[in-house]
Amino acid sequence: MIRRFCIAPMMERTDRHERVFLRCITKQAFLYTEMIHINTILYGDRVPLLSYNNVEHPLAIQLGGSDPTKLAACATLAEELGFKEVNLNVGCPSKKVQNGSFGAILMLNPLLVAKCIKAMSKACSIPVTIKCRIGVDDMCEENGLSNFIKIIADAGVKTFIIHARKAMLKGLNPKQNREIPPLNYSRVYKLKEEFFDKEIIINGGIKTLEDCNNHLKYIDGVMMGREAYDNPFILREVDYKIYGNDYKTLTREDILLNFLPYIEKQQTQGVSIQNITKHLMGLYKGTNLAKKNRLFLAELIKDPDPVSSIRSLVSV
Repeated sequence: MIRRFCIAPMMERTDRHERVFLRCITKQAFLYTEMIHINTILYGDRVPLLSYNNVEHPLAIQLGGSDPTKLAACATLAEELGFKEVNLNVGCPSKKVQNGSFGAILMLNPLLVAKCIKAMSKACSIPVTIKCRIGVDDMCEENGLSNFIKIIADAGVKTFIIHARKAMLKGLNPKQNREIPPLNYSRVYKLKEEFFDKEIIINGGIKTLEDCNNHLKYIDGVMMGREAYDNPFILREVDYKIYGNDYKTLTREDILLNFLPYIEKQQTQGVSIQNITKHLMGLYKGTNLAKKNRLFLAELIKDPDPVSSIRSLVSV
């Protein structure tokens, strides 16, 4: 039930500011960090990437990597920091990821993934989960996917997030990999039938809460990605339509007012207003105020008191 509706990990999008903003819209959705490479956590400036506000829970961390020892160390740290889940990315198709031997290319090496999972599971007590595709390149969407899932399930994974497209590692960039390979939702539904005792969450091309409820007839959870970021106001009914909570009227102005104390606190800590307001650009999408508000948000970087300007805008 906790992962009935998830918002996908998205690079340069689901950072700590975006996640607090999302909590002003939905209290129930399960949130994920951006994918963070294990070397960044172990050897880099990890604080900005690992910091979060307690209101973000339930919150999972997504890791990129393929070294079992390093992944285990990161899983231990994730638990110490209070994350509710550690997710291994086995679905990202970017060239950089392939060169680093992590992401979608790992679907071609399930035994290594299983080794990573066992190491991570031994190092922490929080759930270790997988996010993958239905296949990679010439990998069979039927037998190949079933074989991969079986090996990983035997390693201890109980929750699988499945992007219902293949990853084409040659010839398509990451954006094209989100759009060109055909969606095959029925394959994910069938996977749930095959592995009925596992939690199966579907991802890819999901744009409305109606889509979500249709998928939930066949699987355990849904994960929404770009649409949740580009048009966040559609999330206002997640707690009601997906989780069955009491209905609460929520306007765009309510959301901004609820977010203002966070913006104000971040401003006092020296955070650039642009790092926060870039996540608000889609809030008025589909309204006649969309362009006006994007321009307003873009200009706030020049404003000596952006918090007061936002408050004046939404309090009219």
